[in-house]
Parts: sequence; structure tokens; C-alpha cells
Amino acid sequence: MRAIAGLLLGLTLSAAVHAGAQREEPLADKVRSALAASVSDSAPPRPQFESIDDRLAYLRWLGAMSEKLKKRKSEHALRVEFLEAVWYESKRAGLEPALVLGLIQVESGFRKYAISSAGARGYMQVMPFWARTIGTGDASRLFHMQTNLRFGCVILRHYLDIEKGDLFLALGRYNGSRGRAEYPSAVFANRRHWLGEEAALAASRPVPGS
Repeated sequence: MRAIAGLLLGLTLSAAVHAGAQREEPLADKVRSALAASVSDSAPPRPQFESIDDRLAYLRWLGAMSEKLKKRKSEHALRVEFLEAVWYESKRAGLEPALVLGLIQVESGFRKYAISSAGARGYMQVMPFWARTIGTGDASRLFHMQTNLRFGCVILRHYLDIEKGDLFLALGRYNGSRGRAEYPSAVFANRRHWLGEEAALAASRPVPGS
């Protein structure tokens, strides 16, 4: 029992080390308005594809990712719904789904209601100040799956733009540890776990509905 308790404590501390703690920074009105508009769009439709091959590639990805995620999310329908949302929100923000999955694995271990010691919430460990800064102010909405994924992807895209495409620095800024290697290295390592089947989507060109 003592060994199990020690293991659980170690896992808890590990989660606390990596949990997101984005720092609140002043935003220009134009940037704030753009971010607010980006997170407030209505719920997206299912993705559309230019060809049947692209559609089939997406379905192969969905099946492969679902198998990999089965141990963490046992219910098939919820697992597929989650992956569909990750795919859509990643592509919508111009991010790689494998990267977003790797970030979620580090941030929350795929726990919908995860809360860090800094107060970050949900799958992508979004800090509550973002709900106030670019959302409706209701931080409880950050536990809603698609809302959390949308905020997280939009915020990471924002940081990537600020860092002029430097993913290492953008990930550090997302975690509140800019310039340190621990967090980006952990995300990159987990990204590789999800990247195998990502290559099957290289030719996919989803056309998100408006």
C-alpha cells in the first residue's frame, strides 16, 4: 500500500510540474478582439473533404487514434467524439493533431476535469483568466470538451504567432516556462506517440464549414 501511495504521489507531482500555467499578459485591443471572435464561433459541423481519399485517410486516422486512446477513454462513442473535436479544432487553428494530443497527454493525461495547482482547467489546462479576457467570463465552461479544446488551440496558435513559428518557445509560453526545455521536450516526446498514423493524413485537406 505504501508503494502504491508513493506512486500516486509521484504521478500527482509529475502532473503538477507539467500542468499549464499561462501567464496573463496585456493584449492589444485588435488581438483581444480577434481571439474573442475565434473562440466564440458556433459549434463546427463535421469536417468536409475534397476527395474520398482524404475522407478515408481521416477515418483511418480516427480508427488508429481511437485504438491508442482506448486505455484512457474506454467508452467508444465518447472517445470518437473527443478525437473528432481534437482533429477539427487542431486543423481550425492550423496545428498538427498529433501535437495537440501530445500536449493534452502532458497537460491533463486526457482528464476532462483536471485542475492544476495554478488553477488551469480541463484537457488543455486553460487558465481561467482566458475566459475573462477573450470569453464570456464563465470559467466553468472550460470543463466543456469542445470549449476547452478550442481555447487551448487558439491560445497555442496565438503563442506560436507571437514566437514567429518557434514551437519550442510557444510551448514554453503556453506552460508558463518559456525558455526551459522540460515542458516542450515532454510534449514532443508524447507527440511522437501519436504521430505514426498522422502520416496517413499528409494528403488530407479538410475544408471546415463556416
